[in-house]
Amino acid sequence: MLSSFLVLGLILPGLSSGMSTRRSLQVHETRGDPPSGFTFTGAAAPNTVLTLRFALKQSNSSGIIDALYDVSTPSSDNYGMYLSKEAVQAYMAPTNKTSTAVNAWLSENDLQATSLSGAGDWLSVQMLVSTANDLLGANFSVFTNSATGQQAIRTLNYSIPSDLTDHLDLVHPTVSFPNSVASAPVIEFLPSQLTKRDDTGPCNVSLITPECLQWLYEIPTTPASHGIELAVPGYSNEWPQEAYLKTFLERYRPDIDADTTWDLVTLDGGSDPQGSNSTSVEGNLDMQWTIGLATNVTVRLISVSNISIPTGDEFAESLIDTASYMLDLDDPPQVMSTSYGVNESQVSEKLALSLCNSYAALGARGVSVLFGSGDGGVAGIQYPDEDCTTFNPTFPSGCPYLTSVGGTYLVPEAAAKFSSGGFSNVFERPSYQESAVSSYVDFLGSTNQGLYNASGRAFPDVAAYSVAFDVIYGGAEGPINGTSCATPTFANIISLLNDELVAAGRPVLGFLNPWLYSTGVDALTDITVGDNYACSGFTTGFNATVGWDAVTGLGSPNYPKLKAALGL
Repeated sequence: MLSSFLVLGLILPGLSSGMSTRRSLQVHETRGDPPSGFTFTGAAAPNTVLTLRFALKQSNSSGIIDALYDVSTPSSDNYGMYLSKEAVQAYMAPTNKTSTAVNAWLSENDLQATSLSGAGDWLSVQMLVSTANDLLGANFSVFTNSATGQQAIRTLNYSIPSDLTDHLDLVHPTVSFPNSVASAPVIEFLPSQLTKRDDTGPCNVSLITPECLQWLYEIPTTPASHGIELAVPGYSNEWPQEAYLKTFLERYRPDIDADTTWDLVTLDGGSDPQGSNSTSVEGNLDMQWTIGLATNVTVRLISVSNISIPTGDEFAESLIDTASYMLDLDDPPQVMSTSYGVNESQVSEKLALSLCNSYAALGARGVSVLFGSGDGGVAGIQYPDEDCTTFNPTFPSGCPYLTSVGGTYLVPEAAAKFSSGGFSNVFERPSYQESAVSSYVDFLGSTNQGLYNASGRAFPDVAAYSVAFDVIYGGAEGPINGTSCATPTFANIISLLNDELVAAGRPVLGFLNPWLYSTGVDALTDITVGDNYACSGFTTGFNATVGWDAVTGLGSPNYPKLKAALGL
């Protein structure tokens, strides 16, 4: 699980620093203090150029949620009848009144907007810090991460004209911060042994291989043959290498052409340079374990790097642009597996809601969206976190319109200590998990009471093996741990099931959770042993138990049982 972060501070000449035309303003978003790890350094230079994104109110954001559940709930008459690009864009597009109102405000301040999405709900505007402070009644300042030295220009509050509150959803980046730590898959063994029974098949080794997971989850090696695609976003300059993939396939999948590679798409100046001695763990992990396990499924690498900020990526903007790219496709990949995230507290509530609605829109298009839950237990994205005084949910895993994947280890499986899980402080518990999660809250009783939001969207939804994966990178080799291992594993299985569904003349699975929490739950292996990391120095984490739990969700996959649950 990797988190991406941003450093701002580019100064470009030639932009007007004249005073903006003031309207009556009202506070739109605010936070009392910067997130843990960031400290105020000083006012941002007035002539520093900011590239701000303006999210316009969508014409029918609640309608896209209703449409998502209509096509994703097995009992619905419209189950599997996914929406077209045009139908989804009609929900997401702002009204003409909204577009006109926002653009008129920008124009009267001599600002020009560029549309960033097919639906027209995101605009990009460049302006000087001095202009942004005046336009938004803000105080853009430099904040420094004390641990990494990373700097970001942010404001702790901003305002918008009172007459635009029905038209403008949010402005970014403002009160959302980069993640305060950069986390990566753990390059070390977690347990002293990988197995705890004699019957371990090919998994009784020091490194987990595709053969092990094929045995553990009964994943077929039969090549997919019906055009199924799996999208893998790549952030933070994580570039996989074809030469390392070739070595991986020759060693572990000799039945696959060793010259198999991925399809590359670049966004915002993204790239995928080859021939370097890449030390990328995440990039090589994702490619080796998707192509090496989902036999003959086409893998599309979406390499994203925001060139408007040359000194560093902005994770939230990468998520926005990835979702927009997928939504603008006539036929998007049927599965998207992402092994990156941040602590939910770094992201403003309005931004989290906006991004989450994008994943709902993808689900309505028939895309299964999966994210790793994180590698910090209840401390959030990374462990240890010295400032963890209440449990830190992660984002996007707290979004109810995607599938969050936790981690396991050992044979038979137990909860991995690093597997992040818990309850969102932004999103309410969705109806599809009401029964399963309320039972777990009853099980917890007074344990950790007050440290988590018991009524929030609970995560993860499922889990998979996540320890000691062999990954070839930069002249080194695994073992690699983390939910970055579990997420592509589960995504591979969904891709192969999709291939069998298409072969049977049926629609792909799309948004998984309504099915997983109903028909699919009996096809998952319930993980009842283990717990996850607590906050550093005190409390307990969450325990795995019978039924859903906040470490391993509903459990790990079993391919034949999932196939049977689909009536295949």
